[in-house]
Amino acid sequence: MSVHRGHLRAILRGRDFRLLYSTRVSGQFGDGLLQSALATFVLFSPERAPTAAAIAASFAILLLPYSVIGPFAGVLLDRWSRRQVLVRANILKGLLVIPVIAAFLAANDGPLLGLFVLLVLGVGRFILAGLSASLPHVVDERDLVTANAFTPTSGTIAAAIGGLLGVGIRALAGGGDGGGVVVLITAIVCYLAASAIAVRIGIHRLGPDGSRPRDTVAGVVRGLRDGARELRSQAPASHGIGLVMAHRFEFGALTVAALLFLRNTYTTDVDQALVLFGVVTGAAAVGAFVGAVATPRMVRWIGYRTWPSIIAAQSAVLGVPLVILAGAFTNLALLLAGAVSIGIAGQSVKVSADTLVQETIPDDYRGRVFALFDMTNNIGLVAGVTVVAFLAPASGIAPVLYFGVALVLLLVIGWYARSARTWKLPSL
Repeated sequence: MSVHRGHLRAILRGRDFRLLYSTRVSGQFGDGLLQSALATFVLFSPERAPTAAAIAASFAILLLPYSVIGPFAGVLLDRWSRRQVLVRANILKGLLVIPVIAAFLAANDGPLLGLFVLLVLGVGRFILAGLSASLPHVVDERDLVTANAFTPTSGTIAAAIGGLLGVGIRALAGGGDGGGVVVLITAIVCYLAASAIAVRIGIHRLGPDGSRPRDTVAGVVRGLRDGARELRSQAPASHGIGLVMAHRFEFGALTVAALLFLRNTYTTDVDQALVLFGVVTGAAAVGAFVGAVATPRMVRWIGYRTWPSIIAAQSAVLGVPLVILAGAFTNLALLLAGAVSIGIAGQSVKVSADTLVQETIPDDYRGRVFALFDMTNNIGLVAGVTVVAFLAPASGIAPVLYFGVALVLLLVIGWYARSARTWKLPSL
């Protein structure tokens, strides 16, 4: 099965879609560079062993605090010009990388680095929520599922390529923290390029469509409450988000497993472990691409109840055992196969849930709902990371723990499939 070529040609004909798409790809390529530099500085440095606390803290700093403030940002996406958000937030993101560079130069991996990384990634998640909320303004409704497969997946692949190239750029720049600085400067260039592309979109082209009340704190709180109420009233959107959250729990858990395998079991060479981790990340990106290619046709064929359920279940019954065997037998091929399986499921359920939100949530609430969506993604990911970081041994080999993670996902899949029987969705 594949992305319907007619739908893909239709969305690519739109000038504003192409600009929005280019903004996403440029920014997420920069994110890949940034994350590569941070990984080499914190988790793949010979002087800084990745303890359970360090792993959990790294992911929590990057994701969890934004999960608290994210919904408030979503309210603003329903009040501010989303085009202006994309222009200004990308510039702000580039500026916030400068203190991160200063921390690298000072070899400071303490709380100050964590604070500025939090700010950079927080702005980045705000941008991604804005991109998702803007998409229905630049494609026809019938093409949304294809657009949701094509654009976020392209961004994920761009981030993976950025991460891999970041490793190469760092090596060419002499390695060490100095090489990481060169990677971060390259990331700033990408963020500024994303802003320059977004400025070519009409200022009101991306919405929001409704009235925009004054941005008081009370108004933000009311808007957040209204967005949550709207989401609760739309079972397809809320249950789709729940399934994504469960898969992110699995993804976070197995990401730490792979990190521990490569860093402490497969090799003692830090640089080699970093390269291998990049290869595994690339395999997950390949899986994400396959999921994005398959999902539009599959949901049109067998529906939003069956396809996400089947594809998420295969990551639990196939992907998790592959990762367990990869650790037990120190087998990279099995680990890559597991990464592909999990990547396919992750992108498939995300594309499906994105479209369910866009189809069922009115535009005036969509920014808030996507920010809530982002919050649940982050909470699921950090929960999975934390469970494995603190319960798995340094080798990463913990089969019973990983089977437990798979069981959690299977239980959520059962709940999702049962609830979907009563949905009434527009035809796609």
